[in-house]
Amino acid sequence: MCGIAGLIHRDGSGNIGQEMTAMLQSLKHRGPDSTGYAIYGQPGRNEYVMRFKVAEQDEMAKGFDIHDEVKRRRATVEERLASLSVQVIDREEATEYAYRYRIHYDGDMKKLVDYVEDVEGTEILSMGNALELIKDLGDAARVADQYALRKFKGTHGIGHTRMATESDVDIRSAHPYWAYPYNDIAVVHNGQITNYWMMRREFERKGHRFMSNCDSELLAVYTAYNLEHGATLEDSLKQSIQDIDGVFTYLVSTKDALGMAKDTMAAKPMVLFESDNLVALASEEVAIRSVIHHEIDTWDPYDEEVRVWRA
Repeated sequence: MCGIAGLIHRDGSGNIGQEMTAMLQSLKHRGPDSTGYAIYGQPGRNEYVMRFKVAEQDEMAKGFDIHDEVKRRRATVEERLASLSVQVIDREEATEYAYRYRIHYDGDMKKLVDYVEDVEGTEILSMGNALELIKDLGDAARVADQYALRKFKGTHGIGHTRMATESDVDIRSAHPYWAYPYNDIAVVHNGQITNYWMMRREFERKGHRFMSNCDSELLAVYTAYNLEHGATLEDSLKQSIQDIDGVFTYLVSTKDALGMAKDTMAAKPMVLFESDNLVALASEEVAIRSVIHHEIDTWDPYDEEVRVWRA
């Protein structure tokens, strides 16, 4: 059992960091192992935000050598960025092992990502003009404080609280997943994909990379593949209901949109609120009411329903 939530302001930006934290904290009972955010700020002109880590949280407690090792890994990342003529505009050290770099780069994004991730222990969590993907172990309050997310201003976001069932409790297996190597696309999911391994092997043969053994990552890869081949977000969501076996409800976010899809059985919960100014959806109504304090009407999307909203 996991919890997912999404929010999109249709008339400008809001305090998306605090709003997503309130929603995800209210879903803590659905998944206390890890919490993740994909939140969208104001795009920088010809700039990208690169969120990456060079170790897992639990590695930092395994002796003294790991602290020197993460410094070496980060230094190697810096060397590789310089070798590709990446201009680092500013650097933030969110934790000892996770960082936020604002960069300028005109080259091949896939080449950049692959070269950086070739450094031992390194994973780019997200790359985007507007997207920032943050995930770590613990509940939303802990992650929000650790990464200073409560004052983040933006237009929309999605998030996830995870109860690990079929993969490890680590950052690598936490949601959201970035749709590598595409800027600004992220996915959260609640459910089980029964044809995961068959579809994963097919995508690996096509050159797509997987960073975990979590079935939810397949949805990010699947979305990236569809968009690469000309599908719209709505087309991809509709096609997924036919291609993917299992029970699932999932959310996809892009630079300017938020989408959802439910499988044919609609077994995984989703509650939706929609107004002229705001759309909020979550696994439970309590999450929506954590950010909307007046009386509202909500409803449950039906089986095979697909929706897309624009910021």
